[in-house]
Amino acid sequence: MSYTFVDTCILIDILKGKFKLDTKNKVINSIVEMELLQGVRDKRELKIVQNFLNSFQRVEINQDILNYAKDLIETYSLSHNLKLADAIIGSTAIVYNIPLLTHNTKDFRFLPYLELADLEEI
Repeated sequence: MSYTFVDTCILIDILKGKFKLDTKNKVINSIVEMELLQGVRDKRELKIVQNFLNSFQRVEINQDILNYAKDLIETYSLSHNLKLADAIIGSTAIVYNIPLLTHNTKDFRFLPYLELADLEEI
């Protein structure tokens, strides 16, 4: 079974109604979940976002992922402005060997071993 890791920017666009995405075989981690929850404006929107997030499978962030994210930050923070959340998202996709679906390819394209998914192919 083939999975795709979905970045926060994609979830935002889905919630805005820009396109639809079948959530079957789509995964997120708690960083993506927290990034999305951080943007809610009221309790009604919070409920909508929580219900939406429940349609995705979760992958756990373990110590291997955190260690790899630390290495990525050491290597790419200065040269490519890699941020903590993106390092954890990228390292999660790399460690689980799952393609990452994102609109923000500039934030990830320099990460070795990361496969970026194409929205047109999903």
